[in-house]
Amino acid sequence: MTAVARMSEQATAAVARRSVLVLTVVHHPEDSRVRQRQIETLLRAGWDVTYVAPFSGYGLAVPAASPAAQGRGRLELVDICRSQGRHRLRSALAARRMLRELAPRHDLVLVHDPELLFPAIRLGLTNLVWDVHEDPAAAMRVKTWVPLVMRVPMATAWRSLERLAEHRHRLFLSEYSYQHRFRRHHPVVPNAVRVPATARPPSADRVSYLGSISMARGCAEIIAVARELRRRTAGAVTVEVIGEAVDTECREALDDAMAAGDLTWFGYLPSETALERMSGSLAGLCLLKDLPNFRSSLPTKIVEYAALGIPAITTPLPLASSIVRGNDLGIVVPWDDVEAVVDAVLRLRADRPLRETLSANGRRAALRDHDWNTTHSRAFLELMEKTAESARRRRAHLRVVG
Repeated sequence: MTAVARMSEQATAAVARRSVLVLTVVHHPEDSRVRQRQIETLLRAGWDVTYVAPFSGYGLAVPAASPAAQGRGRLELVDICRSQGRHRLRSALAARRMLRELAPRHDLVLVHDPELLFPAIRLGLTNLVWDVHEDPAAAMRVKTWVPLVMRVPMATAWRSLERLAEHRHRLFLSEYSYQHRFRRHHPVVPNAVRVPATARPPSADRVSYLGSISMARGCAEIIAVARELRRRTAGAVTVEVIGEAVDTECREALDDAMAAGDLTWFGYLPSETALERMSGSLAGLCLLKDLPNFRSSLPTKIVEYAALGIPAITTPLPLASSIVRGNDLGIVVPWDDVEAVVDAVLRLRADRPLRETLSANGRRAALRDHDWNTTHSRAFLELMEKTAESARRRRAHLRVVG
């Protein structure tokens, strides 16, 4: 190939290369869905990504940008103030400035927090996509920072607002069960995980919990389980918690449990570090409460446990119990039943064939249905390309009629 031909090819690639602005003011900058799966997939496919996230809000330095090279897209990283509790106005104003300045320079804008729909009002964005991770109206009922008297009215108001949002913007859903909330059909980008090629067999001495933790997510029960396992096994079985504490009550309870020697709490760990730490665990805990926000979602941690061959122990949430029982990859326990959880752990510890069978079943199910490395990453890329092209046509139409 001549130098002129190479320059022409590079110029064509530069023109054709897609770009996306990814924005969050809530999620950890290394969030598995946002950073490790979606952004990484886009970069590998040659998309240029501008990633705006609350690095300093999580005590992180903003990494250096990485240039485009060898078919990989360019990554630029921008810090923004974190939205947390009742402190949300600053981040909303900062997000609006970012959207006004950066959105027109990108093919798509992918926002990961429902509250980012408000800063986008009246900006005339035709390329904004809301990636729907949760049910905000249901979650509103357990948000401790929202005054109790306001929770139901705010949840009701949100239901109306998200119906309005689907008329103005494109939506990706993380759960098929979220479809009932909307009048239109929206594509689903499920919470699949990167399933490793191999996994260590489950041990007999360590129980893990992965993910953000709060009282609603079973913090008190996990601490009680750890304490009882320590007592009944004379410390032979330990409990490790990996994830950020969402509320103050949970944070203080975990600190006390650590001080008492009942468990080890690592706080947030980068995805690769967390998965390596969990690998080979006897069991993975998922003790979420029976709350509206959890009933319509499949906890990603169960899929992550399965991918690593870790038997799951879960409360009977509909989607959680369905995958666990349907694939025989763990044990379902009653709500708020610490003794049942402890008994399940000790049963797995005493029965090596059982835990190895559950481990193999989990790996099989994860590889078949939940592996981001295969069909899910390709489907996401195809959806992004299709959505970007639709946004381009819409902008062109508006220029003509305008």
